[in-house]
Amino acid sequence: MKDIQKIFVTFQHTLKDTMVVIQEGGVGIAVIVDRFDRLVGTITDGDIRRALLNKIPLTKKIRYLLENHSLHHPQPTTAPMGTTHDHLLEIMKEKVIRHIPIVDQDGRMVELALLSELIEEESLLPVTVVVMAGGKGQRLFPLTRNTPKPMLLLNDRPLMEHTIAQLRKSGITKVNITTNYKSEVIMNHFGDGNKFGVEINYINEELPLGTAGSLGLMNISDKPILIINGDILTQLDFRAMFDFHQAHQAAMTVGVRKIEMKIPYGVVETDDVVITEFVEKPQQTFLANAGIYLLDPMVCQYIPRGRCFDMTELVELLIKTTHRVISFPIQEYWLDIGEHDHYKKAKNDVKSGKF
Repeated sequence: MKDIQKIFVTFQHTLKDTMVVIQEGGVGIAVIVDRFDRLVGTITDGDIRRALLNKIPLTKKIRYLLENHSLHHPQPTTAPMGTTHDHLLEIMKEKVIRHIPIVDQDGRMVELALLSELIEEESLLPVTVVVMAGGKGQRLFPLTRNTPKPMLLLNDRPLMEHTIAQLRKSGITKVNITTNYKSEVIMNHFGDGNKFGVEINYINEELPLGTAGSLGLMNISDKPILIINGDILTQLDFRAMFDFHQAHQAAMTVGVRKIEMKIPYGVVETDDVVITEFVEKPQQTFLANAGIYLLDPMVCQYIPRGRCFDMTELVELLIKTTHRVISFPIQEYWLDIGEHDHYKKAKNDVKSGKF
């Protein structure tokens, strides 16, 4: 990457500033430099998301992450100018990293070596993708009387077209789509996927099998499995989720979204009959399931064949059997189009350019 200035940040940047730089830079990393462009450290997409899970305010300066080693990786791996591509590849594979800052003899950042540029194949994300599109969308009736929910239009394009475009942008070229309700509408529109830059395989559920049960109908490879509900509109960086999943050696990663809800009443805390606290209309914060999952293929052994089985059941079973299940906070645009108000918002966001 030659145009490195756009990923530079300083100690004066907040976590929110840095998050924007990472997203706009498009390579999953921001580089911390001093006033002479000398490399001080790096902040990755994963560092930001770990900070969010630890409830670190986005107003904190990035110095806070560097000083708190539990929230940040140690000193970054660098290479001097003139390092060969083969040597850079060896370092990346040995340390399991995707970026290496290239510095001059004075420690100034002059280039960023990217694994995706050194190996063309690395631009393809090594996952099996499944889009769950079999639901009836009953809460959206009558809009879904003759149209499956993933085919509802957003700016003259079906919702699922936006999903496939985002997957393709992340380096995914093969997509499995599970269907049940009005499956012919989906199949007639997308065909084999060639017009949309992907290869599509359809998995038809004769009976609804839930959000996990349809995996029992597939031939599972040794690649991680990325699953996304068909009624989700998002600009999630799927590669960032993949890297996060791999870095944490998880059996399952669940995409989560921070939801804030204001209680419209004064909340009373009691100890037996004695009132201990009175809080007027407090705001509660929750992490909600965002309907996007990344699974290690071995997880499929826990999915029963031929009956309805949901992701929530799979999560509970994996936790019970002491497998590592982690959360991945989604900061990018995300909207579950399951209700009329949400669908209206999605149409407005696409039309206005917010999405």
